Amino acid sequence: MTFLAVYLAVGLVAGFVAGLLGVGGGLVLVPVLSWIYAHEGFPPEYNIHMALGTSLATIVLTSLSSLRAHHGHGAVRWQVVRQITPGIVLGTLAGAIAAAWLPDTGLRVFFTVFLLYAATQMLFGFRPQPHRGLPGRPGMTLAGGVIGTVSSWVGIGGGTLSVPFMTWCNVRLHEAIGTSAAIGLPIAVAGSLGYALSGQAASGLPEWSLGFVYLPAFAAIAAMSVVSAPWGARLAHRLPVARLKRIFAALLYLLAARMAYSLF
Repeated sequence: MTFLAVYLAVGLVAGFVAGLLGVGGGLVLVPVLSWIYAHEGFPPEYNIHMALGTSLATIVLTSLSSLRAHHGHGAVRWQVVRQITPGIVLGTLAGAIAAAWLPDTGLRVFFTVFLLYAATQMLFGFRPQPHRGLPGRPGMTLAGGVIGTVSSWVGIGGGTLSVPFMTWCNVRLHEAIGTSAAIGLPIAVAGSLGYALSGQAASGLPEWSLGFVYLPAFAAIAAMSVVSAPWGARLAHRLPVARLKRIFAALLYLLAARMAYSLF
């Protein structure tokens, strides 16, 4: 029951963050789930894999709630979503299946370095040149493949890559966040499917696991995140861009420190 209460509380926070920053909530979920699974006695060699798989599964519902709220504000660029989705799906599926052969420590190090990079880029990123725009369909497919692969390795909806990518291409921040929320849906569907499949051969997983997706955690977190995601989306459209960037960067630095601590 104690862990159930934690799952519910984490779901509220993750959903709010997903709506506010368009990041899917995985940046909150993966470190917390990894810690909870360790305390529940899950197989340590699959701890991070289960955190990643469960995180992506919850993002399916969170992103639906978040993108609906952002769409209501007219902040989702659906043409961008259509162009980037094929690369997103292929990259996410390939990354999720390959992750089963990556060691737990390696995934943790990658996750920590990635968070530090994303935070620094958001806080100190150079202003894009005014003439730069989004690439054509081949470039969008390639960008989607990279975003999908990395997202599957860190259990996120892609916002920490897609938001900086779009703002670098002179997409307005509020539109980048709204569009990222929509992009998170194919990432989450493909990623959770990949982790569910790649975990079928793993031994010693707890009951109520679908591959690397732990269903009790998924149900509790998803139920609460769907409620809180619209709250974050509404706040995002009331905050100025500079403040949103500082909030985004501070969250990433905090989570990087927590994951780095777990390495020791």
